[in-house]
Amino acid sequence: MRHTRLRTTARFLIAAAAAAALSLTGLAASPASASPLDIPPKGANDWSCKPDSAHPEPVVLVNGTFKLMAENWAALSPKLKEAGYCVFAFNYGHMETDPIPQAAAELRDFVEAVRGATGAAKVDIVGHSQGGMMPRYYVKFLGGADKVNDLVGIVPSNHGTKNPLAIPAGYTFCPSCLDQRWDSDFMKKLNAGDETPAGPDYTVITTRHDEVVIPYTSALLTGPSEHLTNVVLQDKCPLDPFMHDQATKDPVVAQWVLNALGRKGGPADPDFQPHCFG
Repeated sequence: MRHTRLRTTARFLIAAAAAAALSLTGLAASPASASPLDIPPKGANDWSCKPDSAHPEPVVLVNGTFKLMAENWAALSPKLKEAGYCVFAFNYGHMETDPIPQAAAELRDFVEAVRGATGAAKVDIVGHSQGGMMPRYYVKFLGGADKVNDLVGIVPSNHGTKNPLAIPAGYTFCPSCLDQRWDSDFMKKLNAGDETPAGPDYTVITTRHDEVVIPYTSALLTGPSEHLTNVVLQDKCPLDPFMHDQATKDPVVAQWVLNALGRKGGPADPDFQPHCFG
C-alpha cells in the first residue's frame, strides 16, 4: 500500500510539473492552437470523414486532467476508427487545468465544429476522468442535451474525489482540480437534481483499483436504467488490473465502449460479458 501511495504521489507531481511548465510557456492545448502538442491520436481528426448508416454519430474523445490526446487515446482511437466510426479528439484548457465550466464551453464549440464538418445531428462522447464528467456540464447547462447521443465516461470524476492531492494542485495552477474535489461548489451544482438529464444515454465504466478518483464509487451515477448503465470492470472481469491513469488502454474498457456506442436507443448492455484477459 505504501508503494502504491508513493507511485500515485509521484505521478501527480510529474503531471503537475508538466502542466505548470506548459502554462508558463503559453502553450495552450486547445482546438484552435497550432502547438506541436496538438497531434491527434491515430485514427482521429479526419475532417473529411462522413458517418455511415451503421455509425451515424461521430465520436468525440475528451481527455482527462493533465493529458494530451495523442497519449490519452493512443489505444482506443484506432479501435474506434477500425470499427467504422469517424473519430475526433482535441486538447483543451491548458492541459485540462482551466475551470471546468470554461472547458465545457470549449467542448461545446468543438462539438459544433464536428457536427458542421460531418453533417451529423448528434455526436457520441467518450471521455476519461475529467473528460468523462465535464461533458455532463455541457449537457446540463450549455445546450448539449439534444446534441449528444451517447456519453461514455471512463473512470469519470462524477462526484469528485477525496484524494488530498487535488487540493494543493488546485491552489497553485489547477482550478479544475479544485472543481473536482469531493463536495466542491462545482460538484454540488453539477449533481443537484437530475444526474442524467434527458437526451443522451449514459455509460459509466470504473475500476475498483482507481487511485485518483477516491472512492471509486464516486464515478457512478444515479438515473433510470433505460438510459444509464454503471459498469465496474471487476464485476465481469475480476482480475482486471487497470487503475485510473491507463484505463483508456484496457482492452476490456474498449469492449464496453464499443458495446455502448453500438447499441441503438440505450446505454451499454448491463448483461454484456466482455472477453477477460489475464
